[in-house]
Amino acid sequence: MGADRSGYSWRLIRHELADVVGPAHISQEADALRDQAADWSWMAQLHRLHGLPLPTADIVVWPASALEVAQVVRVASDHRVPVVPRGGGSGTQGGTFALHGGIALDLTRMDRVLEVDTRSLTVHAQAGITGPALERQLEPHGLTLAHYPGSYHFGATLGGFLAARGSGVASTKYGKPEDMVLQVEVAVPPGRLVSTLPVPSHASGPGLLQLMVGAEGTLGVLTSATMRVDPVPEVRRFASFAFADVFAGLEAGRRVMTQRWRPAVMRLYDHADRSKLNDILGTDLEGSLLLVVCDGDQRLADLELEAITGICVGQGGHDLGPVPARTWWDGKYEPYAKGKAPEPPTIFGTTDTVCTYDKIADLYRAKKKTIEEGFAEHGARYTAHFSHWYPWGTMVYDRFYVDDPPQDPAAALELHDQLWDAAVRTSLANGGVINEHHGVGVKLGRFMREQHADFWPYLLGIKATLDPDGIMNPGKLGFGPPR
Repeated sequence: MGADRSGYSWRLIRHELADVVGPAHISQEADALRDQAADWSWMAQLHRLHGLPLPTADIVVWPASALEVAQVVRVASDHRVPVVPRGGGSGTQGGTFALHGGIALDLTRMDRVLEVDTRSLTVHAQAGITGPALERQLEPHGLTLAHYPGSYHFGATLGGFLAARGSGVASTKYGKPEDMVLQVEVAVPPGRLVSTLPVPSHASGPGLLQLMVGAEGTLGVLTSATMRVDPVPEVRRFASFAFADVFAGLEAGRRVMTQRWRPAVMRLYDHADRSKLNDILGTDLEGSLLLVVCDGDQRLADLELEAITGICVGQGGHDLGPVPARTWWDGKYEPYAKGKAPEPPTIFGTTDTVCTYDKIADLYRAKKKTIEEGFAEHGARYTAHFSHWYPWGTMVYDRFYVDDPPQDPAAALELHDQLWDAAVRTSLANGGVINEHHGVGVKLGRFMREQHADFWPYLLGIKATLDPDGIMNPGKLGFGPPR
């Protein structure tokens, strides 16, 4: 695909797609194709900086309903052309790159809330609705999805939340979207609409719901989802603690979680990332910083905060009071604001991973050493914070930076990939995984076989069963090209 968009076969495909969605909702304009391919990955930003082309689809389609999505997948199956689903384009792993041409399937017209169930506290919505738009329709009911990712104001959609197994800042209490989802509807080849069971908890055979969540469009296109929602908290309580080092903070966080307290937010910054936070928020905090937010019923939030304060002070934490945590909460999207987020020519990458509590300190040490010592000749820097906590472990949101990279784009990309190779393999060697909440896309697909080892052939078998022609977002998750 991509060789001759004006040829007879593409005129036929264009005619069939226009018949599905209407002529006004397809395009082969170069700007539209380029916009569809781009995301917020470092690779895409580097290409924009140097005016380099991205791999684009042959045509863009904007469906308005699940039925239209299924019909687009049918057309693609009939002609054996790739389908690359897209939401708001806020991903960071190259998931929207159209490596093999085909159809860019933009879901942003599918932005309706279909039902709010105030008895069960669920919402059923189309996959293309953005987080802020969904919150506006939940607010009159006193409800919230409680998913507030860094991409919240960058167009991230419900389908994108689920496709990449993303996280929001309040995931420690409310969970990730994969924990909130009850049911999904998916368009799969050769053009069928299928739905998972109406509830996620059952004894009715394997759970197919989580097969589709995190698949990043490689098995089908998410068209709608039913999600658990929560009451808007009555109160929020804030606390902040400084520790001598990150390891004391990790132990405090472990004790909070293993004693089964449930703060909405718990964020622990190492010295390097705390310095970066100071620059962004205009603060002058010292040490390794732990920020805590408890919310919900006033009595419960006060009780939780008292207990967590006792744990943190008992582990050597200096109580800084509520102001730093409240300042962070009020400015939680500031790190992603224009001019504050890193961008090329700086080389950077967020190599977040997750492991159990017994491994997290050693994993952090190993990754810091891998970046700072392994790439010392390039002046590589390493920063980290721990922002999503589980009853069994925590994740590290860590980044590498090279402030003075090679000027040649090809050389810069090569160094970027070498840094990723080293960081991911260090995660895997120390009990972590490829990624915790940004997904795999094209960037990390090369590690999937390594991570899943003996199970990888079975994942390939699932892919071949659901997508026998390999047309669904080919080249992502390590699944390779179309057949």
